[in-house]
Amino acid sequence: MTAVAEKPNTRPANPNFSSGPCAKRPGWSLSALEDACLGRSHRSGPGKAKLAEAIDRTRAILGVPEDYRIGIVPASDTGAVEMALWSLLGARGVDVLAWESFGSGWVGDVLNQLKLDDVRRMDADYGELPDLSLTDPDRDIVFTWNGTTSGVCVPDGDWIADDRNGLTICDATSAVFAMDLPWQKLDVVTYSWQKVMGGEAAHGMLILSPRAVERLENYSPVWPMPKIFRLTKGGKLIDGVFRGETINTPSMLCVEDYIDALVWADGLGGLEGLIGRSQANLAALENWVAGADWVDFLAGDKAIRSNTSVCLKIVDPWFTALDADAQAAAAKKIASLLDGEGVAYDIGAYRDAPPGLRIWAGATVETSDLEGLTPWLDWAFNEVKNA
Repeated sequence: MTAVAEKPNTRPANPNFSSGPCAKRPGWSLSALEDACLGRSHRSGPGKAKLAEAIDRTRAILGVPEDYRIGIVPASDTGAVEMALWSLLGARGVDVLAWESFGSGWVGDVLNQLKLDDVRRMDADYGELPDLSLTDPDRDIVFTWNGTTSGVCVPDGDWIADDRNGLTICDATSAVFAMDLPWQKLDVVTYSWQKVMGGEAAHGMLILSPRAVERLENYSPVWPMPKIFRLTKGGKLIDGVFRGETINTPSMLCVEDYIDALVWADGLGGLEGLIGRSQANLAALENWVAGADWVDFLAGDKAIRSNTSVCLKIVDPWFTALDADAQAAAAKKIASLLDGEGVAYDIGAYRDAPPGLRIWAGATVETSDLEGLTPWLDWAFNEVKNA
């Protein structure tokens, strides 16, 4: 299809397609926060009740097993991942997988900060996955379920052994609430509120299997442990962290906002409803890409294509003939045009990713808004190409 020359007559009702913080749930307003526990200690009865409610609703919607622990921790998903890496690694060799920027960041932390000796790094280019079958069930495995900056996710958990001796540490921040996670395969799962649920940032979630708890209580890393990472005391798990007694002071406004999103999700039918919305959003973009001749998915294999962080590459011969700097400039110009028109905010590719576009398609985004966006994508490309 040839990109349209005229501006489209209609536009998305909500132009927020950022990959984090992501769009608020449909119908959200500040009135959703009126019941927040403000002006009280988070350790007061009402404060702890709110935190416990957030944990309990999370368990119910995600189907987290009863013997798994769910904790609210500081510093968003990054904080949760770092707590896991610093507290659990070093007992065994570790396989670290990376196919986009955040996974590469965890590789760097394991190699350069923890300085572990027995590390196997398994990389793949943007748009692809490493060979998952090469991971060793006797070793710990660190990976992202969904590569937010590449639009690539693992297809399932079949590659993870049920009888593994190592732990699986999974950064699931742009997958949880949009993809069906096989909990029996995962020992540590982390995420943040501002992704699929459209919550506010700065808080992370740390979910631990019984095997992860056993490791925490029977293994002490050789390095000093910052207070903000400490999950044990006297060789025992600090259980209060997983009942809402947070390590540091949380924002009760953010907690209320997360609870509001969980209540909304419950009204959709829970996890099934959330996944259905994300899948419908991806389908809308797939239908458009199938008819466009200038763009394609960075993840060419549909089996590993994300239904949340949808990453697009520009394949038009005019674009591919440009040098790298010119490609980056052209892709940024497309995103800037759409921003200026007020039809799509923050959809440029991540700075470390190949030049292109990244469109959030998680459950808080309406399919009709994505359908309203696609003609504008064609228009913006045409404007930049013919400038």
